[in-house]
Amino acid sequence: MADNELVFKNAHELAALVQSRQVSPVEVVQAYLDRIEALNPKVNAFITVTRDHALQAARQAETEIRAGKYRGPLHGIPYAPKDILATRGIRTTNGSKVTADWVPDYESTITSRLNKAGAILVGKTNLLEFAMGSGVLSGFGPARNPWDLAYSPSGSSSGSGAALAASMVPLSVGTDTGGSIRGPAAFCGIVGLKQTYGRVSRYGVTTLSWSLDHAGPMTTSVADAAAMLKVMAGPDPLDPTARPEPVPDYTKALTGEVRGLRIGVPTNYFFDDAQPQVDAAVRTALRRLGDMGAQLVEVDVPHADLAASAGWIVAMGDAACFHEKRLREKADLFDPLVRERLEAASFYTATDYIKAMRVRTILMREMEDVFKKCDVMAVPGSGSVASKLPSPEIAKTDVHPGGAPYRGGNTFIGNMTGLPAMVIPCGFTSGPPVLPITIMFYGRPFDEATIFRVGHAYESVTDWAKRRPPVAYGPSDHEPAPQGPERWI
Repeated sequence: MADNELVFKNAHELAALVQSRQVSPVEVVQAYLDRIEALNPKVNAFITVTRDHALQAARQAETEIRAGKYRGPLHGIPYAPKDILATRGIRTTNGSKVTADWVPDYESTITSRLNKAGAILVGKTNLLEFAMGSGVLSGFGPARNPWDLAYSPSGSSSGSGAALAASMVPLSVGTDTGGSIRGPAAFCGIVGLKQTYGRVSRYGVTTLSWSLDHAGPMTTSVADAAAMLKVMAGPDPLDPTARPEPVPDYTKALTGEVRGLRIGVPTNYFFDDAQPQVDAAVRTALRRLGDMGAQLVEVDVPHADLAASAGWIVAMGDAACFHEKRLREKADLFDPLVRERLEAASFYTATDYIKAMRVRTILMREMEDVFKKCDVMAVPGSGSVASKLPSPEIAKTDVHPGGAPYRGGNTFIGNMTGLPAMVIPCGFTSGPPVLPITIMFYGRPFDEATIFRVGHAYESVTDWAKRRPPVAYGPSDHEPAPQGPERWI
């Protein structure tokens, strides 16, 4: 099998080949390393590539599998965490000049568990500085959207989304404080899961907001996200917020069946600003699920419009506290936008923070009421598709100005309530450029299985996840991408 065929397979397809010894982990890892070497100069998805480490781990995996010591569906499969997860002996930059040379002497719980499951780290992916920067003015430059290199892959897990869409890696880990897994998933047309708060340990993940941070799987299929979460989830004595709830075998939920499932469709807020093509694609996806036997029911979240503005106060208040010493000592090394946000947040009052937390309580109660009527709630993954990367001048301007409540798309309510949510592809714009459209499913606390169930069922009857972007020839805003299947990677 040619190496270029391997990189276009998802992780569970690769796992079947590795387990049956049709291909070796060394072949798989080498194929992805070659792909990264060829495309990263264009996409800038990786900050660090761990070639020697990855090949050594691949040889070890090959030896173990030949000896009958197969560890499970991630054994021998490459992955790349966002470069905000600590990796022992491997540079962890946080996307910032402030910590550009930091080499941790400890391992995050997430990467430790993935490594133990046999997954092979091939590098660390780009991000917005400390998960809140401009991406343009940060330490390592912007990652670029493989669907059009002049466009943004969103943030803050920008490199993870771009790497997956460009077939540079089959598995990644992102973090999500207000939508930073689901935004790149939406703009890049991949699968992104923000699981329930407390389902996955955050030990070794650099803090943005203690009360809102999540770290979760980013993949190219729902089955891969389910396999990753099974490995990553569970209690951790190193993180007191990691909950002891049992971790189910999520693969049992991947039945392809949604008959009788109640899908809530909000009548307020979530579709209000959706672009016409986004609205049409998401509603078409919902009708398809209805045709498969799901029941569509109307729901309402009265104060959804306050989720992001209140969440911003919580997130930036926490961040200002966490970075207080760095801001005092190394202010000139920060992305100017990050510095401005942290300095502004230092003036938030205790009453501002408490009011935001009261909004959080209201939203939790309203979402409890929603799930009395439905099993999952469906909304656009993003109301808009990807936009062009900003110029450095625009990037210096705060994109969340004061005045009207900051909407924050459809994601921040998941962080404010801690509820699980997953984004999957459901269409594309007519172009040019052709850009992904996604749908997002919210679920009850610790009920990721039902989200996987509905997402996998929809994915199994559509081919949106199989389309690939034209990154190989590097289109720009000055030179429109040639069309036609022979031009697609």
